[in-house]
Amino acid sequence: MTYYHSKYGVPKKRKKQTARLVFWLLLLCIFMLSGAAYYLYIIVKSPNVWTPEGKQVTITIPSDASFEQVKQILYSNGLIIHRKNFEWWAEKKQYPTLVKPGRYQIENEMSNNDLISLLRSGNQVPVKVTFNNIRNLHDLAGKIGKQIEADSVDFVRLLEDTTYLAKMNLTRATQTSIFIPNTYEFYWTTSAEGFVDRMYAEYLSFWGGERSRQLEDLGLTRDEVITLASIVEKETAKNDEKADIAGVYINRLNKGWLLQADPTLIFAMGDYNITRVLNAHKNIDSPYNTYKYAGLPPGPICVPSIASIDAVLKYAEHDFLYFCARADLSGYHEFAKTNMQHNRNARRYQKALDDLKIYK
Repeated sequence: MTYYHSKYGVPKKRKKQTARLVFWLLLLCIFMLSGAAYYLYIIVKSPNVWTPEGKQVTITIPSDASFEQVKQILYSNGLIIHRKNFEWWAEKKQYPTLVKPGRYQIENEMSNNDLISLLRSGNQVPVKVTFNNIRNLHDLAGKIGKQIEADSVDFVRLLEDTTYLAKMNLTRATQTSIFIPNTYEFYWTTSAEGFVDRMYAEYLSFWGGERSRQLEDLGLTRDEVITLASIVEKETAKNDEKADIAGVYINRLNKGWLLQADPTLIFAMGDYNITRVLNAHKNIDSPYNTYKYAGLPPGPICVPSIASIDAVLKYAEHDFLYFCARADLSGYHEFAKTNMQHNRNARRYQKALDDLKIYK
């Protein structure tokens, strides 16, 4: 016997079967949607980055890098656990068209979403750029080129451009004068021109305030102070005697004497392996030969430290006109007021070198 609903005439049994079918279909849909949602969560939110010992890893993405290059950087460092998941979500977030260069800090257990958001943002961490003990432009360019993306060749080319140098009142002889050794923060993507512009701003700031007043009292230009400081820098590594050595050179300049600074000869020779300046070296015809030409050389012979610059600005006022390295080879110097005293000091030092068989 079949039962019908009094109003619609639909069999009650069929209605129950339909309702049961709908229930199971809905349950299946919910199950499938839950599975899809969980799988999406796994791709998007679950950790997919591994770093050695759980420590931060810094990567650099070059300018004009493609998504393929970014993947190679990440994969070569072993940072991505599930590559397909990373690539799928990167595509969904349109990262392949939004690659931004820079230096990025990658954290252990980052999710795909966190990693891609970071790389898309361009929120790179700065680089602490440090330079010191610089002899010349090529030396400086090489050290800077290892710390930021800018190529050392571009750096040299820029600082040999006389038109560009003229904007900063520099010449090719004084091109390194604006670089004050210190530690500075830069973005890794900084260009050669961006780096130099920043250094020029730092240079102007450095010469403000008290140093500006000291400069006026001294009666030298900034370039002249840097040049003299570079000689002091190469004469001694002992900060506590730099002001005394600066005082000797100031005394010679005031008397109109030749500076007779050995480090300028080494610079003129271009041979930084020379440990003992000989009379033969003093014959080189170079504006940097302070045994032949009066006054300061055309520009600095190195990039002097802040300690050497300040030693010139606050030079020791004394009557010494000579100095010579101590015979104990401690790195310190003996100072003298007369040539006779100086010759005695020099003979003791020369004997110490002879005893060590250092002849050149």
